[in-house]
Amino acid sequence: MSEISDSKSPLWLRILQFPLTRLILLGGPVFYMMGVSNGLMVYFKGDSLKSVLAVVGMAALALIVYVGFARFIERRPVSELSLSGAAREWGIGALIGAGLYTACVLVLMAFGMYRIEGLNPWTFVIPAVAMALSSGMFEELIFRGLLFRSVEDLFGSWISLVVSSLVFGLVHLANPAGTLTGAIFISVEAGVLLAAAYMLTRRLWLSIGFHMAWNYTQSAIFSGIVSGSVAAPGLIRSNIRGPEVLTGGSFGLESSVIAFTLCTATGIVLLIMAVRRGNIVPPSWKRKG
Repeated sequence: MSEISDSKSPLWLRILQFPLTRLILLGGPVFYMMGVSNGLMVYFKGDSLKSVLAVVGMAALALIVYVGFARFIERRPVSELSLSGAAREWGIGALIGAGLYTACVLVLMAFGMYRIEGLNPWTFVIPAVAMALSSGMFEELIFRGLLFRSVEDLFGSWISLVVSSLVFGLVHLANPAGTLTGAIFISVEAGVLLAAAYMLTRRLWLSIGFHMAWNYTQSAIFSGIVSGSVAAPGLIRSNIRGPEVLTGGSFGLESSVIAFTLCTATGIVLLIMAVRRGNIVPPSWKRKG
């Protein structure tokens, strides 16, 4: 975990290392690169290979900028992106993300609200790869790697959990079918779960794996609407009918009480595990030293 810079450092460096300065100087470029990545996905729509390559290129550039800032400005090891054990944590996160979304669909199927009408060709699972990569990498860098860490450095883990979750949910209002209900649901169910994943491991790979797998499973496998975005056909041709409180309506399953219940419960479990590991950071004024 990071700490506010040493008072023995030069004033100019302490200003650059200050959490809110970091959020602006590093968050701005990374957020811009996410916008470029999303724009390239639209530009290369219909050519999945170019779309994936464009996203990988922009994500790699964002990682270079992020790591460079941490090493040369913050002057700290970038432990949240350490490669040791990264594959295992990413895999666990991916299993949780895919499993939770599948569980939501199974509940809808049990209620007779999700009906499978057939299968599309397997190639329909390819286009969503770029979207899952972009959302998983960029949003976790921004909302957990930058926003959560910066607020936590000043105000501690609990305030950072609230702030990062609210901001994460509210930005989804910008999606084509964004709704206030969907934004609030995402703030709690996803904001808490993803922040808790970071708090538990103090690394980003678990949350990145969850984020990628949830979005990919939702779009590429079950043909669901991802957080109020434009719907795209996936592997399964489905017919979803039922009250919005259960189906999520035009926003997608994130706006349903089913996803809210399952994801929030998982997030609470991760939070309890983080507390038991002693991974809760107090506000800066309560720390020793």
